[in-house]
Amino acid sequence: MNAPVTTSRPRGLPAEHQQQLMALAREVSFTMAARLFEEGGHADRFWIIRTGTIDLDMKVPGRRAAVIDSLGHNELVGWSWLFAPYRWHLGAEAASPVRAYEFDAAVVRALCETDPEFGRSVAQWVGGIVARRLHAARTRLLDLYGPYGSGGTR
Repeated sequence: MNAPVTTSRPRGLPAEHQQQLMALAREVSFTMAARLFEEGGHADRFWIIRTGTIDLDMKVPGRRAAVIDSLGHNELVGWSWLFAPYRWHLGAEAASPVRAYEFDAAVVRALCETDPEFGRSVAQWVGGIVARRLHAARTRLLDLYGPYGSGGTR
């Protein structure tokens, strides 16, 4: 029996810009425990997950890398490709078998330069994702270290 077909699209982009971006996609797959990138490495691509889970991790001196977030269906993996100096801020590993759409960062950045409307949409899309993830990380830190749990009821 075949698995159901899932459609992964960059939510948050206008339909026209989704189509432009998806025209640049290449389907890829990763086995469980495959490393997608390492913290500090050159950020030359990004992915939208179709199926599976990818863990984002951070180096901890003298210990195994600490998993700080897990991403799943329809989520963006990688944002460092959009901002110079194009170096990964975290590492990423497949926590399960993964199917994803892969994008060449240089090609997408070039399209952003030649089509300012597309570029603005992509910057707002990625910026929104980064802002949500920073807020979620802040909440997790408050849950762990705050005197009264998270300040989630602001």
